[in-house]
Amino acid sequence: MEKDSHKHSMPKMKFSAIGPHHDTVQFDIVAMVSSAGGLAAVRHVLEHLPADFPAAIVIVQHLDPRHRSLMAGILSHHTQLAVKEAEEGDRLTPGHVYLAPPNRHLLVNPDRSLSLSQSELVHFLRPSGDLLFESVAASHKDRAIAVVLTGTGSDGAMGVRAIKKMGGTVVTQDPKQAEFNGMPQAAIATQVVDFILPLDDIAEALTLLVGNTSTHEGSANRITGQS
Repeated sequence: MEKDSHKHSMPKMKFSAIGPHHDTVQFDIVAMVSSAGGLAAVRHVLEHLPADFPAAIVIVQHLDPRHRSLMAGILSHHTQLAVKEAEEGDRLTPGHVYLAPPNRHLLVNPDRSLSLSQSELVHFLRPSGDLLFESVAASHKDRAIAVVLTGTGSDGAMGVRAIKKMGGTVVTQDPKQAEFNGMPQAAIATQVVDFILPLDDIAEALTLLVGNTSTHEGSANRITGQS
């Protein structure tokens, strides 16, 4: 059952109202999870973000654990942002994208450093979007945005609850337009999602949300179509 219908029927470039929370909070991290169909979806989001995007981006894409990932190299050709596979001890830098390596959980620490773990699988997955989101919720609280893109299963659904509990913001790809709708639908079923958007609109929404505190009011007006 839908809790707030306006969150589930947003026409193009008419996102739901941001509200007072976003007038005062500066987001400094975007955590993203995707699975089946995710490479194309992540690429689409990243290639539409500006070179001066003022937040760090951490991404869990479910990958075959038996093979080295080429994802960082592929994405680097489609975005102005710096993309790398995360390494133990990396420190988050605005405008940089950090990808979870195959078969490693990616965690964000309170000091903005990254940790990799081979701890047990979560719902048969490593890396786990749920663990990433939970670490981001603990480390960045209301300065965090979680994004759930295409994928089968329910990874991310537990994690978005943690993000929301700590005051963060949750965005999902519209499941009607996702190549695989399982993960977006599972996130929406938690009833904590703030924005359900077509893939084409996610980059712009993130750009408007992750603005300086002095520009949040103007960003809110642009997102809601006000002048």
